[in-house]
Amino acid sequence: MPGLTIGDEIPNLEVETTHGKFKLHDFIGNQWTILFSHPGDFTPVCTTELGQMAAYSGEFEKRGAKLLGLSCDDVQCHNEWIKDIEAYTPGCKVNYPIIADPNRDIMKQLNMVDPDEKDPNGFPTPSRALHIVGTDKKVKLSFLYPATTGRNMDEIVRVLDSLQKAAKNKVATPVNWKQGDPVVISPSVTNDEAKKMFPQGFETKDLPSKKEYLRFTNV
Repeated sequence: MPGLTIGDEIPNLEVETTHGKFKLHDFIGNQWTILFSHPGDFTPVCTTELGQMAAYSGEFEKRGAKLLGLSCDDVQCHNEWIKDIEAYTPGCKVNYPIIADPNRDIMKQLNMVDPDEKDPNGFPTPSRALHIVGTDKKVKLSFLYPATTGRNMDEIVRVLDSLQKAAKNKVATPVNWKQGDPVVISPSVTNDEAKKMFPQGFETKDLPSKKEYLRFTNV
């Protein structure tokens, strides 16, 4: 995917949102941020998604993460649409800001342009993209879905847990990992270093190659 991607710093754009104007770096501050785009207001899949983003906001807050949405509609349109979102997902409030991008400039700079979809006037629309941004303002993970496929909130929580775990310890998370499961120790960590870093111990899998690279521990 060309443009902004994993490892790149989010540009410090000034944006107009449902919570007023601010610069992206000021909004992010020293917290993790989940920056996500949707193809358009008053559309079915997006209405279900933004409601669930609101429903899961407590889970993201527990992990020190903020939410920030984006589409190419204006602020007035966003505010009207929020009424539908909250009606569809009862008990949930859209308490996170949504960026307005009627000129379609911001979505280009954030690499959130759908390569195929166009609006009724033939203009490009935002993709169903999501960047998880770290406290250093850099993109740690990106998802890109077609307009026809809604995101899975549990997977967003899972990968955020994984990223934060890896940022804190020299570990990685194996296939299908979820919070509480064992993690694997980075190959860059020697066994002697691992004994000091992980006093709780670790298990090295016996493999045909006899290479001791698959080491599990709990952190």
